[in-house]
Amino acid sequence: MTEDYTTLEYDIPDQLCGKEEVVKVGSIVIPLFFTLLVVFSCIGNLLVLVILVLYMKFRCLINILILNLAVSDLLFTFGLPFWASYYIWGWTFGESCCKAVKFLFYVGFYSSVLFLTLMTIQRYMAVVHPLSDWEKHRGFSVTPFIIWILSGAAALLISLRSIILQHDNNLYCEFDSIEAKHMAVYLQSIFFLIAFCIMGFCHVRMFLKIKQSRIKLRNKTIKLIFCIGLVFFIGWAPYNIVMLLKILQDYSLSPFTDCKVSIRLDYAFYACRLLAFSHCCLNPVLYALIGEKFQKHLRMIQKKICPK
Repeated sequence: MTEDYTTLEYDIPDQLCGKEEVVKVGSIVIPLFFTLLVVFSCIGNLLVLVILVLYMKFRCLINILILNLAVSDLLFTFGLPFWASYYIWGWTFGESCCKAVKFLFYVGFYSSVLFLTLMTIQRYMAVVHPLSDWEKHRGFSVTPFIIWILSGAAALLISLRSIILQHDNNLYCEFDSIEAKHMAVYLQSIFFLIAFCIMGFCHVRMFLKIKQSRIKLRNKTIKLIFCIGLVFFIGWAPYNIVMLLKILQDYSLSPFTDCKVSIRLDYAFYACRLLAFSHCCLNPVLYALIGEKFQKHLRMIQKKICPK
């Protein structure tokens, strides 16, 4: 196989392996799916923002985290229409827009993972250490700013390595080298691994604590905690594993030099990416809209819009 420049967002077709069918499937399925994600993500996250601004107080840390999570999911969502267009016509927006879209895309991803982790820690402290007043500590008031700065720095580091490449008369928004692409994959995998370890520990401790309690609704709470951890793992673990496997493919290691294996890996990458990107739609449901207060305010908005 020839050495090609591939990114997390798009794969330049390898003509020697005959991947025209893979590219054709991707150009149909992915734009359609991304369009649905944009619609549902905007509806869900904007509803969360409206409810928070109109009805909720920002003295509570969890409300502040939900607000920031909704913003990060929207930033992640804003990049999807560009990638949907990318799969159909290639990159037609210029190099500056390429860098900007990648920056929004990655800052949305990194901040979302970090806010989910911090929200899990907040839930863990509320369940396992209910008498602790850790939320009143001054240091936690600046935590969202630290997350945005850290996410922005990581996203900027990646976006600056983006350039426009030409392949078969088509333009692509790519990394400037294979090393830059690998750096992005490793950085994303590290973020996921750290977040998963922290969230896994917190969810196990909460599960054991609630199981020992005599609260009547403990079964519902246990199911909710289990679903939150399971959705996070199912969404992001396969995606990160497949990305690491594609790095092995870049080094032409066996069995990834086999054409059939390479094509199957591309299809797996498509499927895992669609599953992972769905988090921007699921987050409003799992972390906000299923709450009783949010459901109450959502019904109030519904009555105002569609009165009987």
